[in-house]
Amino acid sequence: MNTETTKRARPGLWLKIGGLASLVLGLGLGLLTLASAAGIWLRFWDFRRGFSLLGAANQYGQWLAWACLLLAAATLIASQLLKVKNAGKFVSIAAIGALVAWIAYFIPESFRPDENVNYPPIHDISTNRVNPPEFVAVAALRADAPNKLVYGGSNNMTSERLIELTNEAYPDLITQHYSESVNVIFEEALAAVDDLGWELVTQDAFAGRIEATDTTFWFRFKDDVVIKINQQGSDTTVDVRSVSRVGTGDVGANAIRMRKLFALLEN
Repeated sequence: MNTETTKRARPGLWLKIGGLASLVLGLGLGLLTLASAAGIWLRFWDFRRGFSLLGAANQYGQWLAWACLLLAAATLIASQLLKVKNAGKFVSIAAIGALVAWIAYFIPESFRPDENVNYPPIHDISTNRVNPPEFVAVAALRADAPNKLVYGGSNNMTSERLIELTNEAYPDLITQHYSESVNVIFEEALAAVDDLGWELVTQDAFAGRIEATDTTFWFRFKDDVVIKINQQGSDTTVDVRSVSRVGTGDVGANAIRMRKLFALLEN
């Protein structure tokens, strides 16, 4: 190949390098993000390793995503200025890399807790702090769970301290009152469990108790919920308790879950 031919081929080579670099960086970030959850789904590692991988993706993701976007932009501009043959495919490859990189960045970013909210280090939320609803059928499913079902009995917590922290963080989560009958509310609660995608563990209409498990999509965390429905005078009362199986704090997940349930019962 003579010198003139080499000069003509060089722009195409740089476009190819830019496009492939964006694609490799984007796919690499995407695979890292995907692996954080896939390893848990496939039981290759536990949530701690998954968090570590997702943390790495989040730490470097924005820089890699911007790098891919700049490479895609540079490839597009160069292709227009240099009039390289088949430059469109290199631009497309670079754009795909940038798109994957930004998606891979925004996924872990969406799991970042709101820095403006001071979440308490608790994972057991009950609307009735004095007499929390008790789990019956779920207890056997949590035999190996690090977090126990004794109210305030995990992670060096006491019931008094748990009540204090819950009152401060979630004053709205208290016993709910309804004018409908116990039977109607019980059926509505069952329908809400189904609508929310929770796994129904047991239902006992006579005892007014429903137990269910909610599994988070990404990291497959299992949090258990018990709903207790009672008659109190002319009102029907509903108490809910939601407890994570692992983790000192829940970053507000249990409270959010309970609010979604109550929102459905209000409709």
